[in-house]
Amino acid sequence: MTENKKKKGDLLFRFLPYYKKYKGILILDLLCASLTTVVEIVLPLIAREITGRAEADVASLTPRFILTCGVIYLILRLIDTAAYYYMASTGHVMGTKIETDMRRDFFTHLQKLSFSYYDNTKIGTLMSRITSDLFDVTEFAHHCPEEFFIAGIKIIASFVICCTINVPLTLLIFAIVPVMIICMTSFRTKMKEGFKESRRIVGELNSQVEDSLLGIHEVKSFANEDTEIEKFEKSNSSFLSVKKKVYKYMGAFQSSTRFFDGALYIIVVVAGAFFLANGKISSADFIAFMLFASMLLNSIRRLVEFTEQFQRGMTGIERFCEIMDIDPDIEDSEGAQTIENVKGEITFEDLTFRYSGTEKNVLCKLNLHVKAGESVALVGPSGGGKTTLCALIPRFYEANDGRILIDGINIKDITQKSLREHIGIVQQDVYLFNASIKENILYGRLDATDEEVIEAAKAANVHRFVKTLPDGYNMMLNEDATNVSQGQKQLLTIARTILSTPKILILDEATSSVDTKTEVQIQDAMDKFMHGKTSFIIAHRLSTIKNADIILVMRDGDIVEQGS
Repeated sequence: MTENKKKKGDLLFRFLPYYKKYKGILILDLLCASLTTVVEIVLPLIAREITGRAEADVASLTPRFILTCGVIYLILRLIDTAAYYYMASTGHVMGTKIETDMRRDFFTHLQKLSFSYYDNTKIGTLMSRITSDLFDVTEFAHHCPEEFFIAGIKIIASFVICCTINVPLTLLIFAIVPVMIICMTSFRTKMKEGFKESRRIVGELNSQVEDSLLGIHEVKSFANEDTEIEKFEKSNSSFLSVKKKVYKYMGAFQSSTRFFDGALYIIVVVAGAFFLANGKISSADFIAFMLFASMLLNSIRRLVEFTEQFQRGMTGIERFCEIMDIDPDIEDSEGAQTIENVKGEITFEDLTFRYSGTEKNVLCKLNLHVKAGESVALVGPSGGGKTTLCALIPRFYEANDGRILIDGINIKDITQKSLREHIGIVQQDVYLFNASIKENILYGRLDATDEEVIEAAKAANVHRFVKTLPDGYNMMLNEDATNVSQGQKQLLTIARTILSTPKILILDEATSSVDTKTEVQIQDAMDKFMHGKTSFIIAHRLSTIKNADIILVMRDGDIVEQGS
C-alpha cells in the first residue's frame, strides 16, 4: 500500500466515527438510494420485454400488458420520488449535522491550545478551516457513501445483466473501464494537490484581509491604502494562479472522461450492430444492452463528477485533522486538584523560561517570594521579562525549569480552570467582545446578578459613564469596541475583573495608554480593588507603583534591584 493510499485510508478511518450518531439516517439513506437504483434498472428490462414481444409476436402487446407495464413503472417512480426526497433533504441534513459536530470539536480543541500556538498561527487561517473547509465536508459526508453505493449497485447489476445478454460484448465494454480509471487517477491526484494549495492560500488571504481591516485606522493614518491594495493583489494573484492550475487539471480530467464516454458508446453501437447482423443478439437485447450501457456510463460519469467533491471533502478532512492532531502543550496533570480559600502566597523557585523556537532564556533561575496580600511592582526596560513572569502564574506558558507555588502548591498540580478562576488580569491591550456592556462585565462571572454587575461597575468608576448612554448597560459594543474610548474600555475591563473576585491580581501597563484624568480614575479603582489581594503591577509611571509594598527592577530575565 502506498503512503498516499494509507494516508487517505487513515483520514477516512478518522472521519467514520462521525457517522455513529446518525447510523439510522445513513442506513435509511442507503436504502432509499438502492430503491432509486432499482427503478433505473427496471426501465431497460421493461423496454427489453416490450421489444422482445413485439419482435416475436406483435399481437402479444395487448393494451392490458402495455398499461400494466406503465402502471408498474409509475408506481416505481412514485417510490423513487419519495426515496429521492428523503436523500435530498434528510440526507443533506445528516451531512450538516456532521459538519456541526466537527466544527464543535474543532472549536473546542482550539480552546485547549495555549498562547504559544496562537503566537505562531494566523487567525484568518483558522477561520478558513473552521468555515469553508468544513462546508465541503457537509457534501462529502452525505454524498460519499451514497454515490459509491449507487454506483456499485449499478455497475455490478449492469455487468451481471449484460453478461446474460452477450458475454463478449460485455467484456469488451468493461475492458475499457480500468484504462479509464487509470487515466483519471493521475489527474485526480494533481487536482487534490491543487485544492489543498488553494485552501492554504485562501487562509492566508483571509488572514491578510483581516489584518488590514483590523488595522484600518493605521492604514489611513499613514495613507498606506495603495500598499495594502498591492499586498492584497499579490495574495489574490497567487490564488488565481493556483485555481488556474487546478482548473487546467480539472479540464483535462473531464475532457478525458467525455472521450471515454464517447468511445464506450461507439463500441456498443458498432460491435452490437455486428452481433445483431450475425444473429448473436436480438433487437430487444440490443436495445436493453444500449440502455444498460448508458446507465453504466452515467454511473461512471457521476463518479467522475463526484471526484472533485470527494477531493474537496478529503482535503477539508485532512486540514481538520492537522489541527486536531496538535496536542496542547499545557494540560492538567493526572490528579490535578481544584483550590479554594486561596490566600495568595506565591513562590518562584529557580524559574527558567524561553519561548518556543528560541534558544535565549527570557527568565533564568529566578527566585522570588511574595507574601499573601502583598503588592509587587515590576519595573525595568522592555524585554526584561516582566510580562513573561506574570504570564507564567496562570500557566499561559509553561516554565522550562523550576516551579511556581501558590499557597505552597505547585501550580502544575492545580487544574487550569481552578487556577485561573483565582487570578484577575488587566492588560494594556484590553479586549471587549462584540456584545452589550453588561455581557462584557458579566464575562468575569457569568452567574452574577444585575446588582453585582452594577456594584462592580461602581467600584471600577465606570457606572456613571454607563448611565449616560442611551441604552445604559444594554448598549452594544461594536467590533473592537470602537464606540467607546480607550480609557472607558480599560475601566470596563477592570469592572469585569472586579466581578470575578480574584485573590491574585495582575496589572500589565493598565494605565499606559490613557490620559491623566482617566489614569486617576483607573488608579483609584485599582487601589481599592487591590486591597487584601496579592498584586503584580507592571508599569513605568511612578504614580502607578508608588503605593506598592515591593518594587522589583528586572533586567535580562533577572531581578537586579529590590526595594520600596
